[in-house]
Amino acid sequence: MKALTILSVFVSLALVSLATQLSEAPAGFDNKSNGLVDTATHTADQAKFEETEAVADGLGPLYNAQSCRECHQNPTSGGSSQVSELRAGHRDAKGQFQNPDIPINHGAEIIKGRSLINDRAICPSGAFPNIEIQEHVPDTEKIRTFRISLNLLGDGFVEAIADQALVDLAKEQCTKSGHRICGQALYVPIVEAPSHTGIGRFGWKDQHASLLSFSGDAYLNEMGITNRLQPDEVTNLCNTASEPNDTPGPDGLSDIDHFARFIRATEVPARDLTLAQSPQAKHGEALFDKIGCATCHVPTLTTVPVGTAINGGTFTIPPALGDKTFHPYGDFLLHNIGSGDGIVQSMTEHYGKRMYAITWKSLSIPEFNNTANKIRTAPLWGLRLHSRLMHDGASLTFTDAILRHHGEAAQVTEKFEKFKAAEKEVLLEFLRSL
Repeated sequence: MKALTILSVFVSLALVSLATQLSEAPAGFDNKSNGLVDTATHTADQAKFEETEAVADGLGPLYNAQSCRECHQNPTSGGSSQVSELRAGHRDAKGQFQNPDIPINHGAEIIKGRSLINDRAICPSGAFPNIEIQEHVPDTEKIRTFRISLNLLGDGFVEAIADQALVDLAKEQCTKSGHRICGQALYVPIVEAPSHTGIGRFGWKDQHASLLSFSGDAYLNEMGITNRLQPDEVTNLCNTASEPNDTPGPDGLSDIDHFARFIRATEVPARDLTLAQSPQAKHGEALFDKIGCATCHVPTLTTVPVGTAINGGTFTIPPALGDKTFHPYGDFLLHNIGSGDGIVQSMTEHYGKRMYAITWKSLSIPEFNNTANKIRTAPLWGLRLHSRLMHDGASLTFTDAILRHHGEAAQVTEKFEKFKAAEKEVLLEFLRSL
């Protein structure tokens, strides 16, 4: 009897542990915190995320937007948007991607080491009437693409996926598909933890594993605001603000710390629950899985246990993010589905000009070069709120987007094309529920 009692206790503890691991991540578009911070803190972080930058704050000299919210807003701060950025480059004689040389100020200066072409500049101006630094794509750069802004809601849970889980997922895909579908798990530098790397999951090329690294990158390259992770201006022409532009406030946190904390505290995108429960959407999801869409658009992922140290030990997973189940309908891996843009991300652009002075564990240049024609699987959560689809925003309907899937996804697309009209419609109804 005593042994049975002890066994019952162990079973009960196991069930409690399992229940904790299966706790659902909170969902919604109501601007509420997922529990990482209190309401007042989350509201203050959101205000930082929405703050409009001015030249006096360090905006530019080259930039794309004046606030994080400008590119990440639909239907609320942190969501995706129709805003796109421009990238360009060319292949050398060996067929390897090379970043462009972009002349500014009538050719007096050449911008190197980045594929991003900024759409805005702070001069000519009253202070600098004769300096023109607007970037343009030279005729020599035959590789040109747009990339649509990404959803950030729920990315705190994405950051909390174990690296090994993504590595294992890539291997499982490859094995089960007979090597037809093989996601690439790419080790990338964690800028706030020099020498440490993690599996990339943020950005269309999976160029970041950490939300703080991602925030520092975007602050410099999209808004021109230098910070402790990205302290070097793209150009010093027309620049009058002191460096770095982003300095700690009274609470000891810089803007990039507030951005990262805001994103980590966001809820995951919510589904249309009424539509999701309809027989049509449920049938559509069954077909979605049957033809292989769910191989890459993975319905459910889980986060690491509470207390796990990630990002080179710089962030410890709190109860709000640990032991959670969430439903992104994505694998956060890189795939070649025939729509890739041919661009390899510049290391100095995304990790800083000092990155080559550091020895990064598990960093592989050949692996980076292997990403040229690959794009991160687009997570489908919140899909019904997107008016422009795929990495470049060039697909305007769900059917358009599906039919652009070739390469690794060719057989899946062929199966969709063979569906009867009614089968296609229920699958599309499922997508409308996401």
